[in-house]
Amino acid sequence: MSTSPSVPRLLDRIAGPSDVKALRPEQLPLLAAEIRAELIEVTSKNGGHIGPNLGVVELTIALHRVFTTPDDQFVFDVAHQGYVHKLLTGRGGDFFRQLRKTNGASGFLYRRESAHDSFGAGHAGTALSAALGMATARDLRNSSEHVVAVCGDAAFTCGITLEALNNVVSSTKRLIVILNDNEWSIAKNVGAISQYLNRISTSETYNKIHHDVEAFFKSFPTGEGMNRVYTKWKRETKDFFVESSLFEKFGLRYLGPVDGHDFESLAKNLEFAKHCDVPVLIHVLTKKGKGLEAAVAHPEKFHGASPFDPATGENAKSPPGTPPNYQDVFGAAMTRFAKANPMVLGITGAMPAGTGLSVLAKEVPAQFFDVGIAEEHAVLFASGLATKGFRPVCAIYSTFLQRAYDQIIHDVCLQNLPVTFCMDRAGLSPNDGPTHHGLFDLSYLRCVPNAIVMQPRNEDELVDMLHTSLQLPSPAFIRYPRGAGTGVKIKEQPAVMTIGQAEVLREGTDLVIWALGAMVADALKLAERLATEDGLSVGVVNARFVKPLDRTLLISQAAVIPLIVTMEDHVITGGFGTAVMEALQEAGCLTAVERIGWPDKFVEHGSSVEILRAAYDLAPDDIARRIKARYQRVKAAVIETNA
Repeated sequence: MSTSPSVPRLLDRIAGPSDVKALRPEQLPLLAAEIRAELIEVTSKNGGHIGPNLGVVELTIALHRVFTTPDDQFVFDVAHQGYVHKLLTGRGGDFFRQLRKTNGASGFLYRRESAHDSFGAGHAGTALSAALGMATARDLRNSSEHVVAVCGDAAFTCGITLEALNNVVSSTKRLIVILNDNEWSIAKNVGAISQYLNRISTSETYNKIHHDVEAFFKSFPTGEGMNRVYTKWKRETKDFFVESSLFEKFGLRYLGPVDGHDFESLAKNLEFAKHCDVPVLIHVLTKKGKGLEAAVAHPEKFHGASPFDPATGENAKSPPGTPPNYQDVFGAAMTRFAKANPMVLGITGAMPAGTGLSVLAKEVPAQFFDVGIAEEHAVLFASGLATKGFRPVCAIYSTFLQRAYDQIIHDVCLQNLPVTFCMDRAGLSPNDGPTHHGLFDLSYLRCVPNAIVMQPRNEDELVDMLHTSLQLPSPAFIRYPRGAGTGVKIKEQPAVMTIGQAEVLREGTDLVIWALGAMVADALKLAERLATEDGLSVGVVNARFVKPLDRTLLISQAAVIPLIVTMEDHVITGGFGTAVMEALQEAGCLTAVERIGWPDKFVEHGSSVEILRAAYDLAPDDIARRIKARYQRVKAAVIETNA
């Protein structure tokens, strides 16, 4: 949509929720169209979660007309559908146009960003539990605000949502749950819950009678009596045509299905729910990607899109010669290994394209499993498969694997089962911010017995590590970054690696840099710089394994080299550098260690990795300065000791 520059947009007059309430009903479709145009323009340049937001435009406008934030609280599941909420709560203009950029709006809801963001989230399934906690707190305080949980249909495949659902009626009498049913989460929803919701929303008999009788009641003067008759009719007749509502079994009053793009229907149901004295679930049907043809046609691609051409939906072309992404290298290798061995299985949690397993799903579907957004189940499911001789590979982003930590310890590693975990997006994920940075996995995995933890420095090593892990009798974890690889050629026949063996890439006598994964390339550049500018003899080691660490090589170097530098795309607290320090301490070595990594902070979102590194004193100049200063101190201490 485009508007004449001389005609002010309604959207530009929205400074907060009160301005939304002040609009006349006939103005709402124009506001919705302007919001969609703004969403498409901004995300086409910056990337972002365009599909989910296009689907909830009318719903979000209706919520702000019926309720009043921040007094009333909206809890958006995942919050990647919160862009419309941002635009309606005073965060439009230049701030929104810098979405996912440095000093711009976050791609998710963020309590520090606005009082209208009552709860921050970046992982699925959390809204209902959080909203229930808020509603219960309200009851305990004897206040009167409304709490609304906006949950996608995929949230109900998460165990935590079902746990919360089980506790709603025992915790509060006033809670509104919006089930935003677009039949998609990221990939196509799977499982019994998805099929159940589809039966409700597609029952032609129920929906036709619902529509006809509603029209009949509307022909009479409105009044509370007719509303009660209509509501009772819906409640009493629905089970003749579809199975009894799952949600009513849990004690919630079920309303719907409701057209999520019809302002009148939304307002009527939200107003009714607002005055209910029991928990209510409103089943809202929306179209993911509505307003952008390409997003409707390809909802998985446009769930979280890279910059794209709004006219064609095509992503910007990578420059010629750009290496394939790590996820695609992994997906190709998995498909190759699965074809060669029917015992190799790929498992993902609603992320077949994001992890690269969509190739396996297409070419070897019998060996591919998408369990929905249910990481705990994915890991336990893999454990069961492993007990029967299969070789399951769980492809789960680093940040999402945190959700299955108990299963990793209790069900995989304690039983020493041969499950492979391929952890994409390990390290910084700049535009998505702290909920999606994969900066903690080394710390939470190093302490777990039986775990083998490794990271490749390039695509060829990734394939070797995956091949090696499929031969092991124990759990293996392979972490690798988001985005393009190095362009190295992948061997025709992968090699089986020696577990715990690092690789010396450059000899040195003044100091040695032990680097992990993508930081190896930076370490080689840094070594050359220090040699050229400062005359230092700098060695470089590709660590490859964090657990077990190559202690033999490390201790032999520490015996003759005064300074070890570690580099990792991970927090330094409990990470790779800490593993090196522990190994040296246990061996009685006094060699100094300088750890380069992310600080003990939640790193914000930003326009690029380079900008964020500079903000945390991790730019190449900063690192070089730190290493030279530390080397000079170590050298001075050695001279003083010898004197």
